[in-house]
Amino acid sequence: MGTDDKIDAKADQLKGKVKEGVGAATDDEGLEAEGQGDQAKGHLKESVEKVKDIFKKD
Repeated sequence: MGTDDKIDAKADQLKGKVKEGVGAATDDEGLEAEGQGDQAKGHLKESVEKVKDIFKKD
């Protein structure tokens, strides 16, 4: 996994966690859902990069 891609995926996950937490604390269901979406996006990016790495090894 490229360093930049790894950082980008983790940044999305962290941003999502913060949004979800703020949304939960303020009873903002929209912000909470947006945070969950950002986390999912980060996990998906991370998974795609892991698959790319598997094929690069061959």
